[in-house]
Amino acid sequence: MSVVTDERMQLFAEMELRYEKRDTPYFVGLLTHDDYVIRTRATCILVDFGGEDKVKSIAGVLKDDSNELVRHEAAFSLGQMGYSSCVGPLADATLNDLSMFVRHEAAIALGVIGSDESRIALESALKDTEVPVVESAVVALSNIEFMKTLSKNPKFAKLTGG
Repeated sequence: MSVVTDERMQLFAEMELRYEKRDTPYFVGLLTHDDYVIRTRATCILVDFGGEDKVKSIAGVLKDDSNELVRHEAAFSLGQMGYSSCVGPLADATLNDLSMFVRHEAAIALGVIGSDESRIALESALKDTEVPVVESAVVALSNIEFMKTLSKNPKFAKLTGG
């Protein structure tokens, strides 16, 4: 059985056309599509478009999507965006998401952004009941410290944070 259905392939073709036109409203609309694969791809595309105006939509996916893989991708994406406006949604996910998978990724993303608010959430995450979340918080806190005291190369710091 193929996981790529005819319907999904048709939608991918439409998405490619809309991508070329940088049709932000179209992709924001896909964030609530029934197919989790489509929601995941739409999240990635919006991040690729860039701009802080996309944060609210992606943060909504992180908070409300029913699929933990989609939420995980939203957490990763917010970290890659790097805006301070991403910290609040990521901190909330680090401390409150039901999925260890999402909490782990949100913690790493906080380390990529690095801020005092990130540090507060990550220090709380050191008390998480899941070892991978605690370990992710340690990595993220280490990256924040590295960026604060040693890094002269922001790209290197971003790459090593997650």
